[in-house]
Amino acid sequence: MGRGRVELKRIENKINRQVTFAKRRNGLLKKACEISVLCDAEVALIIFSSRGKLYEFCSGPSMEKTLEKYQRYTYAELEAGQPSQDTQQSRYEEYENLKAKVEVLQRTQRRLDGENLEHLDTEELQQLENELDLSLKRVRSRQSQNILDQLSDIFEGRKRCCWKQTMN
Repeated sequence: MGRGRVELKRIENKINRQVTFAKRRNGLLKKACEISVLCDAEVALIIFSSRGKLYEFCSGPSMEKTLEKYQRYTYAELEAGQPSQDTQQSRYEEYENLKAKVEVLQRTQRRLDGENLEHLDTEELQQLENELDLSLKRVRSRQSQNILDQLSDIFEGRKRCCWKQTMN
């Protein structure tokens, strides 16, 4: 029995969207690894989360070398024959879309860094504050977990030391 078909639309619930992103990202990374191993293909995969975090996989020697290889290949195609007007137009549109995405990511990064906040309204500032609070909580939680792990290691070390002393 197979799974039902999923309607492809944006997931409105932030938590469900993040969980789905993580699962699908891991699945995509796994598939990229599998095709590189099974078919001896050079695979490069780049994923940016909605928050701008980078996830990447490269089966080649390095991502940089694979991207250089890709650029050489696409430029060689351009030099071999002049692309059609449609190809040029679609590449230009892709360039414009990527340029807009980069601008949005840079704007978001500047906001998270506390820059260029003058034009934000109260609601946007509140949302930014909530995002920063959530990030701070995650950092503190991770820091606390690290401290607890270190204390546990120290406790286990002392426990072994005390046990050795009682045995002697």
